[in-house]
Amino acid sequence: MPAPLRRLVLDILKPIKGISIIDVGREIAAIKGVDGVNITVKEIDVETVTLSMTIEGEDIDFEKVRERLEEFGCIIHSIDQVIAGKRIVEEPRLEE
Repeated sequence: MPAPLRRLVLDILKPIKGISIIDVGREIAAIKGVDGVNITVKEIDVETVTLSMTIEGEDIDFEKVRERLEEFGCIIHSIDQVIAGKRIVEEPRLEE
């Protein structure tokens, strides 16, 4: 069995019209295995909104997240971070 996904950071394009980011957050948070969602608007264009979405949980089902986002007309532009395993490992901060 593969290690559980604990955190995903996604860069998403969402149409301006349609579901709000409030409702997107609620819908993704309702997926089994997801404990919390953080959505930040990065850029607004004429037709799309660029979002950064951080999802954390005990065992995130990426395919369910992807399918749900696609139902809202969202496109995953990139996967910017994946944390998997028994615990969340944070990147060490380098002293300057």
